[in-house]
Amino acid sequence: MQKIIKLFATFFYIGYAPEAQGTLASLAALFLYYFVKDNLSLYIFTVLFLIVSGFLVSGKAEEIFKKKDASQITIDEASGMLVALFLIPPRWPYVIVGFILFRLLDIIKPQPIRKLEGLKGSAGVMLDDIAAGVLTNVILQTARLIF
Repeated sequence: MQKIIKLFATFFYIGYAPEAQGTLASLAALFLYYFVKDNLSLYIFTVLFLIVSGFLVSGKAEEIFKKKDASQITIDEASGMLVALFLIPPRWPYVIVGFILFRLLDIIKPQPIRKLEGLKGSAGVMLDDIAAGVLTNVILQTARLIF
């Protein structure tokens, strides 16, 4: 069971990279995005699958790695990245800006995102990245309307 938890929590072992695990998982999510972007049902299924899987495994992964929100746990970044690009036109300027903005918000963690990070267990691991994804999406959607 630990192998399955590690597989999902590390987003298929990306979390074991020596550095920039969250950024690499976000990039891997872009690869996944490329394959699901044109099918709304598949996109929604993929996002929900990652989020539900993340909630199921990330708390247990914290116990395995013996650290709160251990850097190896990257399913949260992958989930947040796909949330960030939900219903955004699949054009490279949007995708690139979305990636950069999501990573900035995930790293800087402005309030109330930072407060979510303080929650215990899976909620603390997942919700801050989902919130960063939602905020990124709102900013991108607003920019689309203005520009």
